[in-house]
Amino acid sequence: MNARLALKIDVDTDRGTRIGVPNLVDDCREARVPACFLFSLGPDQTGRAITRVFRPGFFSKVSRTSVVELYGIRTLLNGTLLPSPHIGRRNSPALRAVKDAGFEIGIHCHNHYRWQDHLETMSLEEVREEFGKAAAEFQRIFGQEARSAGAPGWQSSGHSRQVYDEAGLLYSSDTRGGAPFFPRIAGRVFNTLEIPSTLPTLDELMGRPEFPDAAIVPHLMSLLRADRPNVFTLHAEIEGMGRRGLFRSFLAACRSSGVEFVRLDELARGLLAERALVPVRDQVKVPIDGRSGLVASQAA
Repeated sequence: MNARLALKIDVDTDRGTRIGVPNLVDDCREARVPACFLFSLGPDQTGRAITRVFRPGFFSKVSRTSVVELYGIRTLLNGTLLPSPHIGRRNSPALRAVKDAGFEIGIHCHNHYRWQDHLETMSLEEVREEFGKAAAEFQRIFGQEARSAGAPGWQSSGHSRQVYDEAGLLYSSDTRGGAPFFPRIAGRVFNTLEIPSTLPTLDELMGRPEFPDAAIVPHLMSLLRADRPNVFTLHAEIEGMGRRGLFRSFLAACRSSGVEFVRLDELARGLLAERALVPVRDQVKVPIDGRSGLVASQAA
């Protein structure tokens, strides 16, 4: 049995939306592979992420991944010394072009910085308002309701799970781990199907002595499994810009190995058709090698 792989593209910034997204659309169309683009739709306050300086592993990640080179000085000042560009309003035609090209679209967030750095301390009403802003902007741009979401930095809570259920999403992709599941937090089981990211991201590998660029694609290929869906999360600001060549090499390696590319929404519908077979798993917070802070995952 060949491995099945879904591509989930997180779009974090205004620059990534303008430059990285069209590049990835071109690359995926050329390779004839589907992908799900998850958009940040509100203010780009990337510069405020400097508050993560206190998280374990932050400095090592910044030094490894050449953040300034990848994101650009302008982006790293957004929300601090420079105003915060509103991604959805500035880039509506570019976002609609992704849908028109036949790709799946969904919500990453409204304010990336606010969700990734402050979700844990937000009340249910605050989370509902934050996601509601993203949903309203999505509706304005695309003329339809969002059916999927994938949280910034894999940050998820009981409050955000409740808001997803209220929105009637087809699925979410907020966690790291293995097979799809229904999340349980503090004893409460949530209804929105969760499809985790299963592969490490490029920014978790780049710059490490054991992973020179030439070793990254073979390493990712070695992690693909045939017994469950594989999900690779990439970023418009990385694979769509400074590391575009690595992504193209990964696509070529997958094609050569007979990997079957699948859409996340079609995968979700197939799983929900046999809902009783999808397990319930506790959602917990865990460290990820190469990433600062903790992320949501299913319990072992």
